Amino acid sequence: MATTSDTSVSFEETDTRNDEMHSTIEAWIDDLVADVDEAKGSAEFQEWLDVQSRFHDYSHRNTLLINLQCPEATKVAGYNTWRNEFDRHVQEGEQAIWIWAPIITKQCPECENSSSYHEQIGCEYDETPPEEWSKGLVGFKPTAVFDVSQTEGEPLPELETEATGDGEGLVPALTDAADDLGVTVQIVDAAEWENGDAKGICKHRSIDNDRPVVEAKSRENQADLAVTLIHEYAHALLHDDVDDATERAKREVEAEAVGYIVGRYFDLDTSGSAFYLAAWQDDDSAVLQERLSRISASAQEIIGVVTED
Repeated sequence: MATTSDTSVSFEETDTRNDEMHSTIEAWIDDLVADVDEAKGSAEFQEWLDVQSRFHDYSHRNTLLINLQCPEATKVAGYNTWRNEFDRHVQEGEQAIWIWAPIITKQCPECENSSSYHEQIGCEYDETPPEEWSKGLVGFKPTAVFDVSQTEGEPLPELETEATGDGEGLVPALTDAADDLGVTVQIVDAAEWENGDAKGICKHRSIDNDRPVVEAKSRENQADLAVTLIHEYAHALLHDDVDDATERAKREVEAEAVGYIVGRYFDLDTSGSAFYLAAWQDDDSAVLQERLSRISASAQEIIGVVTED
């Protein structure tokens, strides 16, 4: 099955779809591990970051699936969601994009499985009947979605955001979000900046402060200031418990990636970001998957806090 960035993949209507989805993700990650010291790897990584910025609330595994099947996708939803909520219809002949959707159903308090699987494994819990169990996440299933480009009908409503391309609205939103992210933030006047050419820094916790401290150099370019704040917030979320110098250097790429995703989400121009994946050349596929997961989770957290009402 093809997994390169210039060839999309598809999952046929077969009983093996679930396994194929898993194996395709693993193959993509293995390829990225093999290519981290080449331009090809950086290009594929940036393609995934672009998709992640458009689907910031999706897991890294689902954004990988979207990227591999339809890298140009911008908004995806299920067939009935397009029809019932947006009055749009999937065009005839369009091929579904397969992702994993959570299975939420009544869950055994003991084995945490659905009632049917609870019976299959012989769980002996019988304190309360299944109809009285609370609902919970019991697994994931392959689910078909379609991109807006595969549909036709009523125009989508314009989504309003306070962030603009110049960052004017985003900088105060980011500073307001610091407490919820567990970070102390300070924007320092350029005349008082004591950190050389650095645009921002993230300091470790200290005896006097039990939270990471982010400092950013004040400047007229608010978009650039916003990206700096995002980058340093990412350091606070990703690095605060890491003391190993080699690993901290590797996570610099992760912080840059988070800045890229969040900046693009808020319509900032982050095209100048450079991803030197050679820093990850000694990592195996399991470690790389952990990095992708951290990038995705950190970007989701920052976007979620900043966009809260």
